[in-house]
Amino acid sequence: MPSYLRWLIPLALACLCARDASADSLRISTSPPGATVELNGVVVGKTPFEKEYPGGYFHRTRTVIGQRLEHPMIARLTLPGYATREIALTEGPMHWVDLHGRSHGEYWLFKAREFHEELDTISSTFNGAVASRAALQPASLPPELSLEELTRRAKPAVVYLKALDHSGTGFFVTETGVIATNAHVARGETTMLAVLPSGVQLNAKVVYVDAELDIALAKVEPPSPEAVFPYVALAEADTVQQGETVLAIGCPGDAMLFSVTKGVVSAVGRFPSAGPGIWIQTDAQINPGNSGGPLMNSRGEVIGLNTQKLIKKNVTGIGFALSATDLLNVLRRFYPPANSPAAAKGATPEKVSARGAAPEPQVLAAESATIATGTVILTDPNGAEIFVDEKFVGNIPAMLSLPVGMHRFAVRVKGSADWTRQVEVLKGSQVTLKADLAVTPAR
Repeated sequence: MPSYLRWLIPLALACLCARDASADSLRISTSPPGATVELNGVVVGKTPFEKEYPGGYFHRTRTVIGQRLEHPMIARLTLPGYATREIALTEGPMHWVDLHGRSHGEYWLFKAREFHEELDTISSTFNGAVASRAALQPASLPPELSLEELTRRAKPAVVYLKALDHSGTGFFVTETGVIATNAHVARGETTMLAVLPSGVQLNAKVVYVDAELDIALAKVEPPSPEAVFPYVALAEADTVQQGETVLAIGCPGDAMLFSVTKGVVSAVGRFPSAGPGIWIQTDAQINPGNSGGPLMNSRGEVIGLNTQKLIKKNVTGIGFALSATDLLNVLRRFYPPANSPAAAKGATPEKVSARGAAPEPQVLAAESATIATGTVILTDPNGAEIFVDEKFVGNIPAMLSLPVGMHRFAVRVKGSADWTRQVEVLKGSQVTLKADLAVTPAR
């Protein structure tokens, strides 16, 4: 080997190693600023946020000893009064293979050095109404529908959700375009393509992903100012009967969109191995792509989100849906509890259209309540439980639309005394509350 190569090669390797080891900055900003930043569930600061990472996190690795990011990273941005946003910061996995063909494992890369998000206010995002029904006496139950009629009514409210590398199903829960789906369908996505049964394609912005439950919310804007979306009513878990007939609607992979499968409720209850929440076990076929779609009872109400199937040797035909009760618990963070006579009666047929043209078939939609309301915003402490008039309505941060009049608020956190206030809500008013909780002495 020529003598000059003896020092040139080590010098080149040293330069490559130095480049891999050099630090670079990741920047995350929001408008407005001040949003809390979580990276993979850990709070790391507020926007504008900046942190140095090894250079190997930003470009393809060049040496075996270079530092590599060995897991994906998702940023969660939260700001009181604004819809939560999640961003997939990385792409991958990629594989580092040396010149001799030896694998040195997987790694991920940051998609960019700077990320900026425009946050949407809760009031502009979560508008409209949610229809729900708790257990009623048999004489008060809505009539049962034939499978054909049930499909005809419910299908217009179901949407096909498409991301770059995966897809799933969702369904409208308000006439204003709020869509419920599974978190594993929407997690890490800023927007998804929403395809309606009519063929209309809309841009769905992911506006909320639950940190624990496999539930996410997305929002589409109507194609015209006068257009509204068909949406379905939700039924609490205590309305579900073992053995009752159910229908799953979804968009399974490599099959026809908006397909229907029939089954029965096999069991209802907690199932920790599937995750937190109340689960509905069913023999209705649930396959990849069905995730996030509605599981419906014979009265046209959604009783759960089709979430997963049991994959096990010698086991077939067992699927699980996360109950509508869990979905309602998420929605109640943004919508007031059902306390009007119209909401108590559940859903009624109403013609609505998402195309601004001929009406869609009748679907189950909530009655409009003409009740004067005001807005109460609760900002601190994050995650605390909120009770209004002794009813649990969600967790802080929250924006509540409440009927005018006097209301009793209670904010609860384990290990602290309850914070309570009497608040008078005036028509069109907006009040911001911040709870100052005192720590309960240990005994």
